[in-house]
Amino acid sequence: MIVANRSSPIEERIAYRFTQTALLTQALTHGSYGKPQNERLEFLGDAVLNCVIAEDLYARFAQLSEGQLSTLRANLVRQATLVEVAHELALGEVLRLGDQARSPDGYIQVSILADALEAVFGAVFLDGGYAAASTVVHHVFALRLQALTPDSLSKDAKTRLQEYLQKHKLPLPIYRVLTIEGQAHQQHFCVECDVPALKRTSRGEGHSRRVAEQHAAEAMLSDMKS
Repeated sequence: MIVANRSSPIEERIAYRFTQTALLTQALTHGSYGKPQNERLEFLGDAVLNCVIAEDLYARFAQLSEGQLSTLRANLVRQATLVEVAHELALGEVLRLGDQARSPDGYIQVSILADALEAVFGAVFLDGGYAAASTVVHHVFALRLQALTPDSLSKDAKTRLQEYLQKHKLPLPIYRVLTIEGQAHQQHFCVECDVPALKRTSRGEGHSRRVAEQHAAEAMLSDMKS
């Protein structure tokens, strides 16, 4: 079910509108806030996420072994990646947390953010079924999935872009910070990747400059393949 008419900010970001809005509320409710909390939805969403990513990798990389596919999947579903996605969706802004779950400066534990993202996937699964959950996962992981190649087993996007340009004797990319938004403890960066020799630019966003640069490089690699 694609978002139509008016919807909440998080529904707009994940491109899905809930029929049972109570499921979304539960997915965004930490145990420190009250019940029903999101632990059971997190359990379900973890399984859904792993299945969707595994299905995508299996179809895309017929040449890779089970071990290699497992490595790619592990990199995509690890806590650090989930936290990056949660920040991109500004999930922390809509989480329902008790005072003890948030530090005085507003910091939210990474495990809480990662679990909440999985809970959202679980809520979508219950609300709209596997196809809807798969669509949402593909939407929020789009850049990461598009940028994957067998080389991703050992090299990040910036490294792969640099090696491509060096191989073709082209100058290295230039990264520029376009905007920095938010408070010091929860900043949001927008970075531009410029490859003058190819007359191409791309943009990436993230909760740190490093993450935003990686996403910009991923977008550039994807654009170069199109």
